Amino acid sequence: MSLKSKFLRQEDPAVYQDKDSHLARVLGVKDILALGVGTIVSTSIFTLPGVVSAQHAGPAVALSFLAAAVVAGLVAFAYAEMAAAMPFAGSAYSWINVVFGEGFGWIAGWALLAEYFIAVAFVGSGLSANFRGLIQPLGVTFPKALANPFGTNGGIIDITSVVVVLMVAFLLSRGASTAARVQNTLVVLKVLAILLFIVVGATALHPQNYVPFIPAHKVVNGNQFGGWQGIYAGVSMIFLSYIGFDSVAANSAEAKDPQKTMPRGIMGSLVIAVLLFVAVSLVLVGMFHYSDYANNAEPVGWALRQSGHTLVATVVQAIAVVGMFTALIGMMLAGSRLVYSFGRDGLLPKWLGVLNDKQLPNHALSTITIVGVVIGSLFPFAFLSQLISAGTLIAFMFVSLGIYKLRPREGKDIPDPSFKMPFYPVLPFIAFLGALAVFWGLDKDAKIYALIWFVCGLLVYLFYGTKHSSLNKTQK
Repeated sequence: MSLKSKFLRQEDPAVYQDKDSHLARVLGVKDILALGVGTIVSTSIFTLPGVVSAQHAGPAVALSFLAAAVVAGLVAFAYAEMAAAMPFAGSAYSWINVVFGEGFGWIAGWALLAEYFIAVAFVGSGLSANFRGLIQPLGVTFPKALANPFGTNGGIIDITSVVVVLMVAFLLSRGASTAARVQNTLVVLKVLAILLFIVVGATALHPQNYVPFIPAHKVVNGNQFGGWQGIYAGVSMIFLSYIGFDSVAANSAEAKDPQKTMPRGIMGSLVIAVLLFVAVSLVLVGMFHYSDYANNAEPVGWALRQSGHTLVATVVQAIAVVGMFTALIGMMLAGSRLVYSFGRDGLLPKWLGVLNDKQLPNHALSTITIVGVVIGSLFPFAFLSQLISAGTLIAFMFVSLGIYKLRPREGKDIPDPSFKMPFYPVLPFIAFLGALAVFWGLDKDAKIYALIWFVCGLLVYLFYGTKHSSLNKTQK
């Protein structure tokens, strides 16, 4: 079989249905919503509004969040239809494998693999920064060697990040239903903490901090700041905030009645997240001048403390730290299912696709845990955020265009889903253009590193995946 034939060969959806049948369907709508909200409303809501306002958008950071939400919402429609029609582990990787072919599926999956590897490190890093901010008023400080990633401000390893990633891995090793129970509780606590910040922060607003709402455009240290250029740059940086619905879709093989639960979970979690992101952004920049948040990894706690609400800051930040576990649960759960899917199909070592005696993919879980710990120990917080967005956006573009290949097959070899992307065939293309526009706005380094990652991925596929793919046995 030629390389082109291997690249374009498509997996039979019935095969995936059979392969994933051993995974227990235990997640209901409430669990899917909690996974989505817990992953979307994660470290980023407590960190990025401050960072992006200082670096790019000023008070208009709320517009960056809204613009990103519009693009994410369009793509979410495509995700909802795909997840309802093909509730397979691996989300975009498995779907694209079915509708476009193995090679394109690998590219989409490889993009998501970067997302999950880096997102685990990113969330762990943000949790660590907020935890250290929480205990600092108590007189407890970590030595620089154990507080920062290698080579950053005297750091060797971010020990807090390592410990929490290992704790979540242990929880997930006990199964999705156990993790879902913990997730549901923590998500409620986290949303309450965010609402508490919004209410208390609203009492400390200074109207002059909103003027001008969109600062004049200028270039500062190579960064676009102010004007619509700054808002656009902010969109690209914060888009990672909305990747949580992919983590929801990655667990669709473990959802009860996925025709209903997946669309409701994906769209519902996105709506809740948008409202919270915009509200937090508006309150944060109203409390202090946006420039005060430069290089501040825990602006929510800092703003409350500087406003005299020390007790509220402690409560909010304590719940925020605990609540960040929800993002790690969602990311590591979804990431392990993606790695499992690669092993299941032979594109990575089959050992990764093996289930244990409790029908859990714990080999894949161990892999994403180890890689996440290593990345989090080596790379700083701001660098990780752009790389997550790069991988996610490439997968989003594939899924948006995939609707054109999916729709003619619905009701034939693929079930006709109860939810369909509206305004077909126009909206899928608009979603694709939106994701492309956000990707184009990433900084040059993120694009270069994304290119390097994809070159490595193609080499892995050419020299390993094509030789070991399970399709070699069925399509000769």
